[in-house]
Amino acid sequence: MTKTDHFEPFFSDKNFNLFQVDCIDFISQLPKASIDLIFADPPYNLSNGGFTCKSGRRASVDKGVWDKSHGSKSDFEFHLNWITACKRVLKDNGSIWISGTYHSIYACGFALQTAGYQILNDICWFKPNAPPNLSARYFTASHETLIWARKNKKGYHTFNYQLTKNDLWEGDPLKKRSKQMRSVWSIPSPKSSEKKFGKHPTQKPWALLKRIILSTSQEGDTVLDPFCGSGTTGLVAHHYDRKFIGLDTEPKYLEIVVQRYKNSNNNF
Repeated sequence: MTKTDHFEPFFSDKNFNLFQVDCIDFISQLPKASIDLIFADPPYNLSNGGFTCKSGRRASVDKGVWDKSHGSKSDFEFHLNWITACKRVLKDNGSIWISGTYHSIYACGFALQTAGYQILNDICWFKPNAPPNLSARYFTASHETLIWARKNKKGYHTFNYQLTKNDLWEGDPLKKRSKQMRSVWSIPSPKSSEKKFGKHPTQKPWALLKRIILSTSQEGDTVLDPFCGSGTTGLVAHHYDRKFIGLDTEPKYLEIVVQRYKNSNNNF
């Protein structure tokens, strides 16, 4: 019996488990060094009354209470707390990926350094189909930054180098097989088929998570997503024979994950 047994799963099927919980509360109860790979897409803290463009129309950027900023100091403390909790449960050869925009990613990067991780790469995920900027006052935001880090400087990490050279170019129109994969990834935003059971405002595409999970984990590994949203991390992990633990506070998004999982054979 583990300390997490008192958390009732929102959904559980073999090695695919979802929990409606606060991520820090749950992760603090996981066994030490029990996770091989973490992918995290934490709140961007950009729900501030601004607007963006969706389907050619002006739309609010407010995503919900969970995405509102509480000030730079409080936002950083939140990131430092969950990132520190994740370090305890990572295996010595484990690594963590964090995705974000400029609203959050620099705080996450500093939190990683403060917690003693070693940053391995920062990836520019270029979105060739990004929406335009309607204000005409800024450059059009067309990328997110992903930080890849390992547990500490003295450790080692899983990296399936040959796969990155030959088999993980899906979605990238700039593919050049047998070349080293570079740190700028051109991958379109999620396809409409990936949103057929519902939408999440920061949903990540299958092709992006496929590249991350296959390049930095092995079959049978346990993958944790502390902010799983609509569950792309888990679906990719399950498809490629990894175990998955997904956490989120919003039941409406966990319901989307369940429907995507149950229909995963014809979902992609």
